[in-house]
Amino acid sequence: MQDEYRTVARAGVHETEVNRSRFLCALAPAGTEREAQEFVASVRRKHGDASHNCWAYVIGADAAVQKASDDGEPGGTAGVPMLQMLLRRDMRYVVAVVTRYYGGVKLGAGGLIRAYGGAVGEALDELGTLTRRRFRLATVTVDHQRAGKLENDLRGGGRDVRDVRYGEAVTIELGLPDAEVADFRAWLADATAGTAGFETGGEAYGDA
Repeated sequence: MQDEYRTVARAGVHETEVNRSRFLCALAPAGTEREAQEFVASVRRKHGDASHNCWAYVIGADAAVQKASDDGEPGGTAGVPMLQMLLRRDMRYVVAVVTRYYGGVKLGAGGLIRAYGGAVGEALDELGTLTRRRFRLATVTVDHQRAGKLENDLRGGGRDVRDVRYGEAVTIELGLPDAEVADFRAWLADATAGTAGFETGGEAYGDA
């Protein structure tokens, strides 16, 4: 399983022009293949009058799902270079749609490959990317008397506190890098005089 991956920081559109053809690259994060397909469909609806709406997406931290479409452009000149640009930039959980409005000048296969791949690369530069790291979900259970100071210590120490719930005891959920679980367990026992409960759960990804 990948320890980290990169994805697009936000959804957005970046436009470029090549020999009078307009290329609009729409990028968005996509957690599932269905989300990616829905984004492609939404761009198609918005630009139904365009010459082409070519797309590519990569889903999974290990890039398990990789798909692309030339949408009528010559085979391998649009979707594939778009996909290659996403992979070259180590992008995951991301979908790109490049809408082309033909400007009357044929670009040739090489020109199309550069235009479509370049549109994705420029859009990534414009919108920005962020890195997400794998972490272990963990749950700390502590009495009310110690909870306030412990929560402050965790936040003050830069820990990823994800939720705090108050019941008979206080439950604090956080994310920890796997390599730090043992040290954290020891620190917690020391900080709470051994009174806090500690359990680890599954894995997830969060902002680096």
